[in-house]
Amino acid sequence: MEKKLGLSALTALVLSSMLGAGVFSLPQNMAAVAGPAALLIGWLITGVGILFLALAMLLLTRLKPELDGGIFTYARAGFGELLGFCSAWGYWLCAVIANVSYLVIVFSALSFFTDTPERVVFGDGNTWQAMLGASVLLWMVHFLVLRGVQTAASINLLATLGKLVPLLLFVVLAVAAFNYDQFHFDFSGLALGKPLWEQVKQTMLITLWVFIGVEGAVVVSARAREKKDVGRATLLAVLAALLVYLLVTLLSLGIVPRAELAQMRNPSMAGLLTRLMGHWGDAVIAGGLIVSVCGAYLSWTIMAAEVPFIAAQQGAFPRSIARQNARSAPAASLWLTNGSVQLCLILIALTHADYNTLLTIASEMILVPYLLVGLYLVKLTRGKQQPLALAIGLGASLYGLWLLYASGPLHLLLSVVLYAPGLLLFLFARRGGRGDVSLTQLERIAIGLLMAASLPAVWQLTV
Repeated sequence: MEKKLGLSALTALVLSSMLGAGVFSLPQNMAAVAGPAALLIGWLITGVGILFLALAMLLLTRLKPELDGGIFTYARAGFGELLGFCSAWGYWLCAVIANVSYLVIVFSALSFFTDTPERVVFGDGNTWQAMLGASVLLWMVHFLVLRGVQTAASINLLATLGKLVPLLLFVVLAVAAFNYDQFHFDFSGLALGKPLWEQVKQTMLITLWVFIGVEGAVVVSARAREKKDVGRATLLAVLAALLVYLLVTLLSLGIVPRAELAQMRNPSMAGLLTRLMGHWGDAVIAGGLIVSVCGAYLSWTIMAAEVPFIAAQQGAFPRSIARQNARSAPAASLWLTNGSVQLCLILIALTHADYNTLLTIASEMILVPYLLVGLYLVKLTRGKQQPLALAIGLGASLYGLWLLYASGPLHLLLSVVLYAPGLLLFLFARRGGRGDVSLTQLERIAIGLLMAASLPAVWQLTV
């Protein structure tokens, strides 16, 4: 019998997927583009937007408790088979590519303990030793999740608590060392030579990505002990992450001047903690970074395997991917996911390719499901006596549109390259009328247009 996930496990899953490597570089990233005033405005806008999205997910778990695996099922229920599949495919592909980056980051951080100027072992995470280590870690996590999602989620809860320890240590020491005059100096960021709104816009491009993973509890909602815990976990994790991000970025500006912070090497929190507690600061943050990224990787492995599993149950992916093992783990989907990650690792090792462009394009694909969450809530509540729910749906939809605009419409257009092979899989899964519902004429035309658009998109990427 499958053990279900409680509120603490669900909250840890969401929080761990959001708090990855980025939080340790956030002080430098933010200081390089904005002063304190712009940071406060930027986090306010992001905080309101992400709370709208979290509340929209909470309401949908109450209005439609029968829809498991939210990211795919909300899109499918609201906007048809094709958009449902595109939502699932885009989410899964982004998770696979992001998991590759997590494995690279882990061994890049380990190089702090192993590498010397005379001897490079792990380097930037792209040496053969790093790729071999990444492959070992990949399959260790794989067999851990095969033992059951509950087992993996319990270990993730411990990893989440582990990653919060260095962050809490940093916050406590930063509060003790905080200098208000330092923080308030050049409050509006005049030294940057950019107007306040331009600074705010650039902070938004950074805050854009730090909440990716907010959907974690919704994705695994079928495995929740209580459906009401799904929305609660999402909201609790968002509030906790927002508090961490605010404290880390704002307190940092009260420790060193903004211009100096902007020049720090990343992870910049290591340099700050070294100032606060001596040479041990580097080691504490390097260790915290490794624990944090491993926890985020475990969370994303669970979520990446869940979406194709749910989609396969409803005919959008081949039915064989819906197979579970004796411990109710999505075994077939997990093999597909981690096999794809391993293939990417081998390709990187052989070609030494820079896959940052691919990661950016794939990340864009995860934003479309966020927009569809808000639009689906609007569709459900429009014309009904639910003004608050409708307002939340509109707020979440506007935030979803802002995310797509701020991250760059060009990358969204180029993402048709990644949709093309997915559409072939979709058509294969539905061959012989295997889909639960027939495609509409409009959906058939859209598939043809997407396939045709992939050719100029490939050309654009290669020139």
